[in-house]
Amino acid sequence: MTIYIEFCTSNSYFGTDQALKKLEGQYDCQVIEYGCLTSCGQCYLMPFAYVDGDWVEAPTAEELYDKICRRLEALAEGREPED
Repeated sequence: MTIYIEFCTSNSYFGTDQALKKLEGQYDCQVIEYGCLTSCGQCYLMPFAYVDGDWVEAPTAEELYDKICRRLEALAEGREPED
């Protein structure tokens, strides 16, 4: 089952685009970049993404990447992700 990771192009300011693109080679996921995720203004405040429909945020792009990796590993193991 492919998991979808969605992020806003405006959030690329934090480096989320580079961090999240690495995920596609490591996990069964598809990273999708949108012009807007209708989270008005949030993309300018901190790095965030939707992982399988759930909001995930972190202070930096690398921390977001780590947080998403932990979530993907939990989903792959069939357990509930911890934040």
